[in-house]
Amino acid sequence: MANRPKPDVAPDITELGLEPYVLDIELQGYAVVPPEVTGVTDAEIDRLTQLLLDKSEELVGCRFSVADGPECELDYGNYGGTLELFSQAKPSQFQLMQLCTFDRAFRDLAVNPVATALTRHMIGSAARFSSHNCFVKWAGDGYGESLGLHCDQMGVPLPWGRVALNANCTWCLTEYTHANGAFACVPGSHLRSRPPTMPGAVKEAIPVECPRGSLIAFHGQLWHGAYPRTTPGLRVTIANYFRHASIQPQDDIPNHFPRALADDCSDPDLFKELAGFGNPYQSQVLPVPKAVRAAS
Repeated sequence: MANRPKPDVAPDITELGLEPYVLDIELQGYAVVPPEVTGVTDAEIDRLTQLLLDKSEELVGCRFSVADGPECELDYGNYGGTLELFSQAKPSQFQLMQLCTFDRAFRDLAVNPVATALTRHMIGSAARFSSHNCFVKWAGDGYGESLGLHCDQMGVPLPWGRVALNANCTWCLTEYTHANGAFACVPGSHLRSRPPTMPGAVKEAIPVECPRGSLIAFHGQLWHGAYPRTTPGLRVTIANYFRHASIQPQDDIPNHFPRALADDCSDPDLFKELAGFGNPYQSQVLPVPKAVRAAS
């Protein structure tokens, strides 16, 4: 461990004591940060979880609990899933989107200093929000044999460089174990600078197991997916997804996010910066000259 190289880091990485996690990201493509480092408390995790369970009940029409999952069978109609299409697996999860419009708790999480510092290490000062989503997952086939392996930067044409053009901060609101449907990834795959090659990538994948409240921060080129959940109950996850300013966001936050909500969070200035508010090309904010006419 003592001989591992130290990457160049910004002052906030040092101030927050994040050097070990930066090193993990550099070498493995991801880092697991415990709640005692991020500062997110058990009470905050409880509240975030309950808000998401309540929203799930509102939208789906039945109760959800972490211990037991959905109280009734769920019908997807003709929806065949997104990553599930790789293997034709029946969907066993859904996403809640635009979380930062739900409650201040989600906006505070979006500007968590540790998550922001790690994201900026990967992307640089051009890091911006792309989307804020939740995954609610229960026992089922998951993504099937493919594990849904992909990398978030797959929409960017090759060749790729070392700087991440996407990065993900996944907050584990429930315990992550293999049986509970943990995050799957191929460590170090972000250094290959290409999408995963299937099915060989599945044989290289490992489960990332970590306690409730942990943060998994990972590079946009990391090959990742998830294992199926084989135990009762729910896996509840928040995925705060970031992009380089040159990349189109998943959620058009710069134009459609209610700007008054940005003032109601723990760091309004940072939220507005990451949201991409104030881009001079969104309107005519740069000055134009005025004609000076000679007196007649």
